Amino acid sequence: MEERTPTIVRADSIVSQAGTQAGAPEPEALAITGETISASGTLAELRERFPAAEVLDFGDSTIIPGLNDAHIHLAMTAGDALHLDLSHEAVGNVPTLLDTIAAEVSTTSPGEWVKGSRYDDEKTGIVLRDELDRIAPETPVIVNHVAGHWGVLNSAGLRFLGIEESSPDPDGGRFDRYSDGRLNGKLIERALMNVLMPATARGDRFIPGDTVEDLQLGAARTIAKWSAAGLTSICDALISPQDIGILSAVRDADALNLRIGMLLSIDHYDKAVELGVGSGFGDDRLKLIGVKAFLDGAIGGRTCLLSEPFTDPNYQGVQTTSTEELRANVERVHADGNRIGVHANGDAAIRLVLDAFEDVAQRIPRPGLRHRIEHCSLIGDDILERMNRLGAIAVPFAGYPGYHGSALNSWYGEERMERMFAHRSFLDKGVTVAGSSDYPCGPYQPLFGLQSLITRTGVDDGTTVGASQKVTAAEALSIFTLGSAEASGEESYKGRLVPGYLADFTVLGDNPLSIDPHGIADIDVRATYVGGDEVYAG
Repeated sequence: MEERTPTIVRADSIVSQAGTQAGAPEPEALAITGETISASGTLAELRERFPAAEVLDFGDSTIIPGLNDAHIHLAMTAGDALHLDLSHEAVGNVPTLLDTIAAEVSTTSPGEWVKGSRYDDEKTGIVLRDELDRIAPETPVIVNHVAGHWGVLNSAGLRFLGIEESSPDPDGGRFDRYSDGRLNGKLIERALMNVLMPATARGDRFIPGDTVEDLQLGAARTIAKWSAAGLTSICDALISPQDIGILSAVRDADALNLRIGMLLSIDHYDKAVELGVGSGFGDDRLKLIGVKAFLDGAIGGRTCLLSEPFTDPNYQGVQTTSTEELRANVERVHADGNRIGVHANGDAAIRLVLDAFEDVAQRIPRPGLRHRIEHCSLIGDDILERMNRLGAIAVPFAGYPGYHGSALNSWYGEERMERMFAHRSFLDKGVTVAGSSDYPCGPYQPLFGLQSLITRTGVDDGTTVGASQKVTAAEALSIFTLGSAEASGEESYKGRLVPGYLADFTVLGDNPLSIDPHGIADIDVRATYVGGDEVYAG
């Protein structure tokens, strides 16, 4: 059969991550046939082999394997893209945040909700029920925290949901209160989740969601932003059947310019089993890679489950799912031969997850089935040993040191920070570690994540946190490519620019392996390619 004519791609620098002997020269050019790389070598060699091939020359650019975020939230962000942006970057301070909400309230029809996302109390300042009531006495308002584990409502919103001063805290959550005992509008963990999800026990008492059509538009807008940041693959770490339908519609509209793996919420696992759907169902553009469960709270929200207290000696975080339910979920998914990723930030939570993993591995062997710990933020030597033994995969935050900076030291202490987001320790122990932003909880830009991994320095305050966990530039790039591919079981065809691998690559204005790492986040993304097709041109 006649060999298809490829396209030849060249740049002044190509980082192939070929895994060859140290010191071996990198290719000068790549040949792309269809969606895969078919050859690599010098430009002269490839031109001689493929004389009819078009040459795509990126000049003084650097080509790296496509960046891959192993834990990010597209379905969640599709809704956020339709709501008020209350991030610190957008509003800066409390008065501006309140003015932004007030302006939206003034144009909102009676009975409709005003929704805002990505509020950061640490950077912007404190906003609670009373502040919201002053600008929105009748219109229900919700302000979601950037960590995604709590939000603030005004009195109109509380009334809409039937939450009263006498309402008891739900299991795995809390209605926060002022010092005088009044509700302050802050709904924490399950208290928030229960009113965001229509299928909960609160019946019709939930915050109305966006229309499917609006969410499709929001998803397409978000994908375009992420392509411009250099992302070629992601794992959406919490999806529902409706979300799969939305992403399928985006694909049908030819706007799915990312490869998307999905972790299905454990709440919908029954339906997946009924349909015979499990890990690996789909194709290399849109597929399920596993199931998602929760055990504790957040780092930025200060609700993770710790073995030692926060600054408050009486507070060690929140366990959002009982140990019994966790074990039942892990056993069921594992027994079916499917991957599970369990959200566990604090060291106490991680140890409970490992208990469950070890139990099912011993009783129900599934050779080659590797489970994930989502975030896996605070570790100890025993956790590293157990994860290595199990082949468990860590998916910690990459950008948190850069984003939160000194706030992390104040929340968790300098000693504990040497064991948090422990990419160095995972690598040294041989534990697979993936690159993750957890956007909208942290910045989605993968180059920001690379810089944070290497420098461990806050971009706003210049404070270095957990310096012992710094990695090299080459290791950081590997984490955001090969590590993320391994976390989704795709390491045999993603993360390298070598023959047989997907032609997913990012074209940068500088080489992240050789410049001052404090400037990596500012490198311009010149182009992004998925399967040999341009999905972004800067």
